[in-house]
Formats: sequence, structure tokens, C-alpha cells
Amino acid sequence: MHFSFRTTALIAFCGCWAALAFADEKLNAPISAAIDVLPEHLVAQPPAANWPSYNGDYTGRRYSSLAEINVNNANQLRTQWVFHADNSNRLEVTPVVVNGLMLVTAANHAFALDARTGRTAWHYERPDTEGLIDDASRHLNRGVGLWHTRVYMLTDNAHLLCLDVRSGHLLWDVAYATGNRNYGATSAPLVVKDKVIVGTSGGDDGVRGFVAAYDALTGKEAWRSWTIPGPGEFGSSSWPGKMYLRGGGTTWMPGTYDPELNTLFWGTSNPAPDFDGAVRPGDDLYTDCVLALDPDTGKLKWYFQFTPHDLFDYDATETAVLIDAIYKGEARKLLVEANRNGFIYILDRTNGKFLSAVRFAEKLNWAKGIDAQGRPIRTGVQPTAEGTRICPGFAGATNWYAPSYSELTHLFYFKVLEDCGTFFRKPQEFVEGQTYYSTGVKHDPGEHPQKLLLAYDFNTETFAWKYPQVSTGFSSGGTMTTAGGVVFFADDAHSFEAVEAQSGKPLWHFNTGQSIDASPMSYAINGKQYVAIAAGSDIFSFALP
Repeated sequence: MHFSFRTTALIAFCGCWAALAFADEKLNAPISAAIDVLPEHLVAQPPAANWPSYNGDYTGRRYSSLAEINVNNANQLRTQWVFHADNSNRLEVTPVVVNGLMLVTAANHAFALDARTGRTAWHYERPDTEGLIDDASRHLNRGVGLWHTRVYMLTDNAHLLCLDVRSGHLLWDVAYATGNRNYGATSAPLVVKDKVIVGTSGGDDGVRGFVAAYDALTGKEAWRSWTIPGPGEFGSSSWPGKMYLRGGGTTWMPGTYDPELNTLFWGTSNPAPDFDGAVRPGDDLYTDCVLALDPDTGKLKWYFQFTPHDLFDYDATETAVLIDAIYKGEARKLLVEANRNGFIYILDRTNGKFLSAVRFAEKLNWAKGIDAQGRPIRTGVQPTAEGTRICPGFAGATNWYAPSYSELTHLFYFKVLEDCGTFFRKPQEFVEGQTYYSTGVKHDPGEHPQKLLLAYDFNTETFAWKYPQVSTGFSSGGTMTTAGGVVFFADDAHSFEAVEAQSGKPLWHFNTGQSIDASPMSYAINGKQYVAIAAGSDIFSFALP
């Protein structure tokens, strides 16, 4: 590994503060930013000038209070700068920005950029790890966490790194998933109080999922909460013999957090093997769940399982969005999740009580509906040796790409993929270093996938509007909404788009020329609002003229 510094960046040190100054090309005036991200900065909501964590704030709403860009002028947006990462052609990162400093990741690299110009202040890198499988072998990374003057990122082989925000120097490196080389990591960490919360990928590869917390200063493990119960623990009946060691339930997306309840909400992935349920009878706890955890101890407060005994790879790692609202005439603390299985759920996040579920995918044949307890009413379709057509397909009716919620319209925005697949089952023995699907899914060439952007009103349990995608290309681009009344999102035609949040009326689009597999964010410098998104191998930043 090495560190590279641009001569245009002046790095000055003063106690625990770091002042980073960048020369502006046009004005030749410095932008100075003191970087010290305090816990109260992370708790603040909604985000404004700063976007200090993956979802902007702990709620997962991806709602920016910035309103300079609005429905009346969004059509005037122009590219301000483009940053190219030469070590990845599929960026999935959401940039974080604090006081004019942007931090992004590309595989096992981290970059600090001047958020006004895109110039590099420092660059940390380490080689891609060889010998990984499945998602980990693609060396994906979704961003960093911040705490005081420290930057935290995960590597493809599940190491937690701590870097100095002033220089990019490595302060410590902790390998947090050992004992099975099928583990990987693709997420951004979540910093809560003085702990860095991490998860892993590999749920399709025969690993035992967990959420773990590390001391932000020292890197010492504080707690670990396993998502697959061990022998004798509640829920262990689904995992005979040593199946608990390879039952899946990984935690490959960052969770959300309610400071008032002091509760983490973390999603878990599908059980393993994916398509052979005979070796894992019962509900397969705690796969396909949202877990409510005590961030100080890791203790489980409650759980809700969206797809018991999942046979279709319907991970529940979609963002659990936290909304305080009047729901059916009563002030409630809600958790809203558009799930990969094709239903959108409303829970009371104080206790996990199921409130409602509404089908949002038209192509859906695995369940007839959701009962009063929140359990699916199944149709009985399942993978077979000959193959069975099942909807939603392998990629799910939605996925990890970010939803958002507007405080202005009180609507919930997310993308749906209308698609099906032919699911096959063939028993398979677990082998370390190999995937553990038992067996796979085939996409029918006659099947035409369709993406739509949906606006959901959870009070009326109806969709305010639907915005179809015009292309049949595939992307994993998410959404963001702003106080300017705009929803920003990435479409399947390689474009970054803006639509009116109230009506879905198109306002603006920019063709990036690359597949977009990331979610947008917004920030401001000296009162000027920017929106940014990763596309292909580049970070694009936009603003008004």
C-alpha cells in the first residue's frame, strides 16, 4: 500500500483538529474545513450542508433539508466536476461530505476529495484480495463511516480499517470475520456513539452471519451478535448438526439507529443453502429479518421475519427507514421497509409489532398475501429439479438500492423490479471456497424486466404515482429526496434523473454513459447546494450555474 498527496492540498495539524485547505482554480481562495465529527453531528437530522454517513443520517430517510435546487430550477443543473477511480468499473459508494471534504471508496481504496472541485487531498490503497468468491470477489465497497478525525472502511476480505482523516494514514486494521474464508464485506460501517458497527457478506456461501461492534478508538471488539442461533439457543431447531455454522443470514448493508430508543435496526440476508430448504427446516431464524439490537451490548430486543423459510433468496437487507408520523390517526414511531419479497411493511419500531403490509410487485406468485401477524400466506411454489417459474425473480422486487422519505410530501420513494426467474434445486454439500446455493436460477429470455419508481402513501396504503423506466437495462441506483420538492434517482438508461416529489413529473436528466449502481446524496459549500452520485467508475457532482 502507499499514500499519495496532491501538491494542491495543504494539510495542517492543530491538536485534534485538522484543517484542510484547497486552492480554488477560479478564485484562488482557500476552502478551510475543520474535521472533527462528533457523536452529536451524527445524531443531527435531517442532513443539510454535511452528509456525514451512508444514508445522510441515522433514520435512513435520505432526505436533505437543502432547497436551493428545487422544482423550478432543477432543469438548470450542470456538471461541476467528475472524479475517476481507475481501480473499479462498478462503484456502489455513497459519498460522505463534512465541511467541504468528500470521502469515497473504490474497492480497497479510499479517497479524500475537495467536494467543490473534485481534487484529491489524499489516497489510501491496498491490493484487491485474491481467492475470494461470489460478491466478495467483485471487490465492491459502499463507503465509509466517520468519528472525530477518523475514517472507517471495510475491505473485500472483511477487515475493518481505521484511517486518519487528515492524511489517509492507516491507524489500525482488524480482521473481524475469521474461521471460514467464504466471508467477505461490501458495506459501509455505521458509527454509533463510540462504536463502529460492521457486518459481512457471504450469505449465499455458507457462513454464519453476525453484527459486530468495535471500539472506535482502539479497534477492540465490544460485542458480537450472531444471526444464526447456536445449539440449544432459541431458533436453533432449524439448524441441525453443524448447519448453524453455515446458515447465512449475513448483514451486508448498514443499519439504521434511533437515539431516543437507543436501538439499532439491522437487516439480515437469506438462509443458506439458498434453494434447498430440506436441510434447514422451520423458519430459519434469524434470516430475512430486521433485528432490533442494543448498540451498547448487542443484545436482541426484538425481531421481525419477513420471509420465513426463504427458498427464493429474498434478503431483508433493504434499508429499514425510521419515520415519526401520524399513522391512521395515531402518532407512531414507524419502521418502513420495502422488502425484496414484493411487499412493503409498516412496523412499530418500539416493539416490532406488525401494522400493515401492501403488495407492490405486480409479478408475484410465491405468496397470496400477508396475514394479520405479518406472516406470508404462501402459494406453495418452490424450486425444483426441473425448474419452477417464481416471481419476483432472483434479484428481488426491490433490493439494496436506497429508498427515501420526504418530510415535505410524506411519501416513501423506492424502485421496483418487475421480473421472474426459473428456480432450480439440487442438493449440494458445503465446501469452503465454493458458493452454497443448491443450485441456481435461470432467466427466461422471453421475460422482459421492467423497473419503476414508486411513491407510496403509507397512511392510505396506496401509490401516489408510478414512474416507469424506459430502458430494459439493469442498474442498482437508489433515490434521495430534498426540501426543494425533488426526488433524485438513477434509472436503467444510464441517466441520473430528477422528478417532482409530489407528482412524479420529470424535471431533468443527465446521461452518465455508464450503468449506475449507487445512490445519490446532497451537500452544500458556502451556501451552494450540490448533488452527487457514483456511476460506473466515476463520481459526478452537479449544481446550479
